[in-house]
Parts: sequence; C-alpha cells; structure tokens
Amino acid sequence: MSSIPEELIEQVRDAADVVELVGEHVQLRRTGSDYRGPCPFHGGKHRNFSVIPRKQMYYCFVCHEGGDVFSFYMKHLGMEYPAAVRAVAQRIGIAIPERASAGPDPREPLFSAVAAAHDWYQRQLREAKEADRARRYLKGRGFDLEVLLPHGLGFAPGGKAFLAGMATLGVEERTLVAAGLAVEREGKTRARFWDRLLFPIHDLRGRAVGFGGRVLGDGEPKYLNSPESEIFHKGRLLYNLHEAKQAIRKAEHAVLVEGYFDVIRMAEAGIEHVIAPLGTGFTEDQAALLHRYAPRVTLLFDNDTAGLRATFRTADQLLRAKVRVAVASLPEGDDPDTLVARSGRRGIEKVLRDAVDVFERKMQLLERKGWLADLSGRRRALDRLLPTLRAAADPVTRDLYLTRVTEALGVSRDAVLREMQERAPARPVQRPLTSPAPSRQVSLARAERIVLLAMLHDRDLRQRIIDVGVDQGTLAPVAREVFTLLVEKPPNVPPGELLDRLDGDAQQALESLLREPWPQGDGVTVVAASLDELRGRPLEHEIAQLNRAIPLARDEDKPDLLRQKEELSRRLNELKPGRRWNVIRTRRGSAR
Repeated sequence: MSSIPEELIEQVRDAADVVELVGEHVQLRRTGSDYRGPCPFHGGKHRNFSVIPRKQMYYCFVCHEGGDVFSFYMKHLGMEYPAAVRAVAQRIGIAIPERASAGPDPREPLFSAVAAAHDWYQRQLREAKEADRARRYLKGRGFDLEVLLPHGLGFAPGGKAFLAGMATLGVEERTLVAAGLAVEREGKTRARFWDRLLFPIHDLRGRAVGFGGRVLGDGEPKYLNSPESEIFHKGRLLYNLHEAKQAIRKAEHAVLVEGYFDVIRMAEAGIEHVIAPLGTGFTEDQAALLHRYAPRVTLLFDNDTAGLRATFRTADQLLRAKVRVAVASLPEGDDPDTLVARSGRRGIEKVLRDAVDVFERKMQLLERKGWLADLSGRRRALDRLLPTLRAAADPVTRDLYLTRVTEALGVSRDAVLREMQERAPARPVQRPLTSPAPSRQVSLARAERIVLLAMLHDRDLRQRIIDVGVDQGTLAPVAREVFTLLVEKPPNVPPGELLDRLDGDAQQALESLLREPWPQGDGVTVVAASLDELRGRPLEHEIAQLNRAIPLARDEDKPDLLRQKEELSRRLNELKPGRRWNVIRTRRGSAR
C-alpha cells in the first residue's frame, strides 16, 4: 500500500466537490441548502440520501451510511483508502506521486475496532430499547434525533452487550482494550462505557478514534473520554475539527466552545466554524493545530469563575502560537447550547460580533473590580496581566498590549518589560505534533492524583478518606496544599470555587484535576492501593537511606543495618492493596 502524505490528502479533500463527485453516481436534486437522491447503498427509490455541501459529507436517513467523498468511493466502488484518495485526486486534477510501499499501518486493527464500535453504538441509539432513556434525554434538550444522526452520536448500554456485539463482528477483546474501548482488571474484561450517550471524536482524516461519553442521570464523572491509545491523544485533537476545518479556512476564523452539545447546536444553526477541546485543559499541541487553520479564534466559554480561568489559560496557549484571540461574553446563566436553543442563530451571532480582544477583556474585568483605582490595585492588576503579555508571541500584538497596559496603569514601558523578563517562568520544551504524550502543566504522583480525584468527584470517598486519615508528610508540597483545601472544604461549596484559594502550582494542579474524569471501575480497589502506597513512602525512604549507608558502614555495624532493612522490607510487604480499605469499609458499616 502506497503512503500518501497527510498534507496532500487534506488538499485533495478540501478541493473535492462532494456534490459533483457523488452526483456522478447518484441522481441528486437540490432541496434547500442540501441535495437529495435515492440511496446507492440500500437501493432505495425515495430521496432519503442527503449530500450536505457545507459539511462535505453524505448521509442516508434509512440505512445510515455516511461519510466524506473518500468514504463514498470506498463503500460504493469497493476501493481501499489510498486508492480512493488517488481516484478523487485524479478526478479533480491533483497529481499524487508514487511512493515506495511502506507496508500496512500497524494501527489499522485499532482504527477498525473503533469504527466497528462506532457503528454499533449508533445502532443502539437508534434502535435499542435500553436507549429509550437516551432518546428522551435528547428530546428533553430540544434535539431531534434525525438531526443528530449525521453527527454520529451513539449509546453505550450496560452489561456485556457491547463485548458480545464486538465478538460477533470478530473483534478480539485484546484489540478492544488496546483501542480504549474496554478495560481489563484482574483477568476480566468489561466495556469502558456504560449507560452513556457517546460523541465520536475523529482525527483530521475523519476516522473515529475515540469517544466522549456523557452519563445519563446522576453519576460521576459527568463526561468520560476514551483513554490515551496509539490512535487517540486527547491533547492533540479537537472535537468537530474534521468537519469544521474547511469552514474555518474560509472564514479565517474559528469559534472555540467548551462542550459537545455547544458545537452541535451551533453547527446546526449554521455556525460551521465551531470546535471544542475534549473536556481537558487546552494544550500547546491543540493551539499549534488550530493555528494551521485559523489566524484568529473567538473563545466562547462560560462566564463563571471556572469558565473565565479556562478562557484566559486557553487564550495564553493560543497567543503563544501567534493566534489572535477574542473573547465573547454570554448572557448570565447561558451557554452556547441554551442561547442558540432560545434565540437562534441571530442571538449567538450578536454575542460573537460583540467579542473583544482577550487583553481588553482582562482589563475590563480588572477595572470592574476597582483594581485600577489605586496604586496597590494596579500592582495586583499588572501581576494578572503579565501571563498574557508574556504569552503574546506575535511582536505587533505584544507591542499593542504593552502600550495599553502602560497607559492604563501609568507604569513605564521599561518597568513592564523588566517585570516580564525577571519574573518569567521557565518555558516548557517545545514538542512536535507527532509526540505521543499530551502536555501537563503540573505533575502529581499517581497515588496522590487518585486520592485527590476521589475526594473531588465522590463525596462518600472523600469523607471516608478523611475519617481514616492520611499522613500529610507523605504528600508532595503541591498535593499537600490541594489535600488540605479539600479536607477543609464545606460540603456545599463546588470544587471549582476553590481555585481562588490557591496560587501557583497548587492552583494549576487543582484546575487540572477538575478537568480530569474520575475513572470508571472499582474505585474501592484503586483508592485502597493508592492509600497503601502513600503509607509505604516513609518505609521506602528509610530503606533507601539504609541502602546508601550499608556500603559505607564499618563491618561490625553492617549486620545491625541489614536487620533494620529486613524489618522495614517486611513491614513494607505487609502493605497489601485493600488492607487500609478494609478499615474504611468497617468504619462505614459501623456508622450505618
């Protein structure tokens, strides 16, 4: 199989006219902004087959076949993917050079497994009785199921139905685990997604590579993403970019929102250049990816405290990528989904028209707080503005920001420049887009992260961890700050409102934790192992000290040191996973 450069594939896809190419095989008739005709896949005679130019895709509302122009050539003409790309390129006059055979993509089984799962999940949402709850949920949010079907939404039932369905299709369990569709614990395999509405996440080629799952009803986490895999890296993907990139290029502008429903509602209202991150902090890789398609981005996040923090952190990442950033402000209590549902396209377009540059938005908020009225307030205001000043990589943008801040605060340009240089944090090493690991701002040890996530996302676990107690001396300083805050947190205070009570790395760590889902599965076992790992840290430290001391000790002292090491090792080995949890479980039972 010949390898075709990704850039050339994108060029062919963007240049292809899906109406013209599909119209060579299907008799199409214009209906509004779309084109309709009889479906070539199930042999229908009615015009249930739709070609949607603005999305460069086709979809049949009867047999539910859908995709882009390459998919059409593959499914209708029986071609492999590279042959379909070459056929479309030849048809529109783009030359693709021949290359030496690179062999099959070793990730192909994972792509195939996710594609099979995507089809299966979509069928569940359309047909399964167990999905009635999901269909009612969508209807309650004002979504017509037929409108949502081209977006590929699906439903994941509980139990063993998914594994059984994949087995029928010949997909092995080990492939499901590798693709992030299943989890394996203690020798048993189970589906990763249970009782969730699923949003497919695609790569730039339009291949489904993972899912975002929204829980139906009560439950945590509210949203659960596919885990990192060979084909899914959430820090380097953006929801809906595979469909929106053509509209983004045309408009030279992208609108970045927070949620999947926000994207779908706006796209259906005709705002096609809209995308979203995947429920996590916006990364350098995502900023670099977006810069390839748009010179400017408007951020349309929630107006609450957490939303504003996410807005400015995202803006700084984009500014480092030399993207111009504006911020649009939603009406109180609204998100893009609710605003479009109530006010339609006109309502959201007015909000976007009123967007202001991100630096100007920061200045507005600081002025409303009264920070520009006196000297101490201006000092604090400059501290808040410095991250954005440093982030502005475009020299013209940075110069404009410097002029604005010197005028507003009455501080000399040289003084501001000195502050930017003297207090600038160390910049992380730039990584190429092909790097497999997503960027992280603050790293926490696994055991600390699990305990803190449990306290954030599960009230019962939080209280039981507090009851048993954790020796805070075993925690790293950043984790200790967050742990102390969570212990002292009143029950009725949402975790997101605690961010203002922390600074620096601890604040960034908490924000990262708030955006990280609590993993499904046996939380009891995971927390137990993490607590025991923390208990073992002092013992491990003592053993390490003895290991350094023994080679340097006098011969007569070595036997005693070795006995100490043996005793510490015995105590460490006694910390079996679950031992501490048995104490928690006993206390919980007696409390009842």
